[in-house]
Amino acid sequence: MTILVLFLTAILVVLLVGDIRRSLIIKPIFALFKKVLPPLSKTEREAMEAGDTWWDGDLFSGNPDWNKLHSIPKPALSADEQHFMDHQVQELLAMLDDHQIVQEQQDLPQEVWQYLGKEGFFSLIIPKSYGGREFSAIANSTIVSAIASRSLSAAVTVMVPNSLGPGELLMHYGTEEQKERWLPGLAKGDEVPCFALTGPEAGSDAGAIPDTGVVCKGTFNGEEVIGVRLNFAKRYITLAPVATVVGLAFKLTDPDGLIGDDKAPGITCALIPAEHPGIEIGRRHNPLGLAFMNGTVYGEDVFIPADWIIGGPEYAGRGWRMLVECLSAGRGISLPALSCASGHLASRMTGAYSYVRRQFGLPIGQFEGVQESMARIGGMTYSLEAVRKMTAGALDLGTSPSVVTAIAKYHMTEMGRQVVSDAMDIHAGRGIQLGPKNYLGQNYMGIPISITVEGANILTRNLMIFGQGATRCHPYVLREMAAAANENPDEGLKQFDTLLTKHVGFAATNLVSSLFMGLTGSRFNSAPVAGPTKSYYQQLTRMSRSLALCADFSMLVLGGDLKRKEMISARLGDVLSHLYMASAVLKHYEDDGRQQGDLPLVHYAMHWHLSEIGKAFSGLFQNFPNRMVAWVMKVCVFPLGNRFTMVDDAVQQQVAKTLQAPSVVRDRLTHLCFVGDAKDDPTGIMERAFVAMYQVRALEKKIKSAQRSGALASKLPIDELLCEAVTADVLTADEVAQLELAYALARDAIDVDEFDTARSLKGQSAKPNAA
Repeated sequence: MTILVLFLTAILVVLLVGDIRRSLIIKPIFALFKKVLPPLSKTEREAMEAGDTWWDGDLFSGNPDWNKLHSIPKPALSADEQHFMDHQVQELLAMLDDHQIVQEQQDLPQEVWQYLGKEGFFSLIIPKSYGGREFSAIANSTIVSAIASRSLSAAVTVMVPNSLGPGELLMHYGTEEQKERWLPGLAKGDEVPCFALTGPEAGSDAGAIPDTGVVCKGTFNGEEVIGVRLNFAKRYITLAPVATVVGLAFKLTDPDGLIGDDKAPGITCALIPAEHPGIEIGRRHNPLGLAFMNGTVYGEDVFIPADWIIGGPEYAGRGWRMLVECLSAGRGISLPALSCASGHLASRMTGAYSYVRRQFGLPIGQFEGVQESMARIGGMTYSLEAVRKMTAGALDLGTSPSVVTAIAKYHMTEMGRQVVSDAMDIHAGRGIQLGPKNYLGQNYMGIPISITVEGANILTRNLMIFGQGATRCHPYVLREMAAAANENPDEGLKQFDTLLTKHVGFAATNLVSSLFMGLTGSRFNSAPVAGPTKSYYQQLTRMSRSLALCADFSMLVLGGDLKRKEMISARLGDVLSHLYMASAVLKHYEDDGRQQGDLPLVHYAMHWHLSEIGKAFSGLFQNFPNRMVAWVMKVCVFPLGNRFTMVDDAVQQQVAKTLQAPSVVRDRLTHLCFVGDAKDDPTGIMERAFVAMYQVRALEKKIKSAQRSGALASKLPIDELLCEAVTADVLTADEVAQLELAYALARDAIDVDEFDTARSLKGQSAKPNAA
């Protein structure tokens, strides 16, 4: 007993006496921690430290506060923003003819360019004090989405000046003189901006850009001034062919220390008039046939005053940090808006087409194979809208959540790719014939553009989401890294000691809780609501706890190698991403007042997100290098097996039926889809045919019933069948007239464009279908 008491006393002394604990236990762990820390380049560190954490931090904590989620204000347009949507945006949509823009002119009509500038479409984010609209992020997103449902080329043209570029950089970092010089012109459309970042030798690895700027003295306006001599070559630059002002990113050096003590400040941003000597606006690219302006910019031996550095000379070398912090607009607003528009368009038009188009005597939407694809379109569109609103709303709260916006960029563009692909499958031949009647073709062609820009999706998923999320969102890791980097070793050791103690307790809690939740099916987890969505909150809490557990195991076991184990880190990122998007779905359902009609869409979206979480975890356990640790994680997360599956067929059929019936649910799901009133507008043609065919469904049932009873023949041409129906008193003459009108509208809706038989289609107008 004495020996046991002495042994336990020794353990307690080691654990409880700070100096002894730090000397015997913490110091060796601290040394190991420093050793396994992944090496970070300057650009990686700046990217890691840029932006804020938000709801992603709660999800990474293992214990998300759902009441906090519900308390986030519902994003909404102001009166001015709604007026702009109802008037200027609607007028713009009526002006756009996407076939003419893309296939005939390869440019927006001049009157559209003028209207965009005159009505402030290029100044959505510029303050009113400089002549801009000063709209919110949710308004910016909504406007771009509405335009994208009509024309991707027009949407990209509006999107870029209101995204990463001179306007946003000036507002955040520009000197007052720079703001006064440029923002009024940008607001009125007198100045057209582009931002030149990507070059032939550096895309996603912006830290490796070869474009150079050397601080030196030179002549400007007849005087010798301190400035920068630039040499650069840029490509893929949107709006470059029409730009009047070029934002430029380059690698700056200051060999003579003319603007500071640092002789190699690093990546820097400057703003340069396009007509400045040495600037060459190069030739135009052709981005998959879309008509937005995109091209090259070059500069050789270009001298600019140091005052043209955005923010002035004191911001030299801070360009990468500036760019990363401002990427939220592109990743969190613009590209998600394009993807959301594709979902709205695909849902509304595919539902209509599936009801209008007949095969084997039935609307194709009644076939289960088509319904499966339609359910995916509807469920993903609901999720797209939920994530769009929640992410833009976060930006309006004054946050800059870098991980959340990366999640939105990657997953929303991928979901956009899926819904447009499904819509094309269902439209089949109707979808692949380009012409004025095709409302899907250009969206399909444009999907790879969204996938590629603002960081290619492969990079975003495999390096950014978890790479940033694991350190930024984890409650202790970033602070532990700061402790390890502390220049005072003793102080760093004390900080690390405190953090590690809390971290160990955090990890132990996660391990026990994950196992308990897995064994009990999360039934004892609290939820902020009762009813049909309660279990989703409980399961998300469980998966949040499991993510925290597996992230700790992965970082502990793999250390710096986790940075190179991209497939492992990508799967952990997928879990975090689907936790975020599923949260957005639940909040969207609550914000809309728990609409009963939306439940099939909610069930589809939640089952899909949970099944993707299960798939990501299973892939992690299957491929984790340390098999013993993989087994421990699997037992803790799925002690009874992975039970996350896709939603039942019955719910998928409900979603498909929702898209095939005029209703407030369908209108709410697709409210950003443009439907034209013009007689020749393709969306209007399809919508009118859909409504007409839906209104005669009772008359069609009369005919079917008469055919089954033998009162009418089963297989007759439609004209003869309708005549027989009148003769047999199955239908009245007025009812036949209503059917004839509906069938004529349906034939027009399913028609495709035809052109003269010629070697070239260039310059041809579409011909009416011979039938």
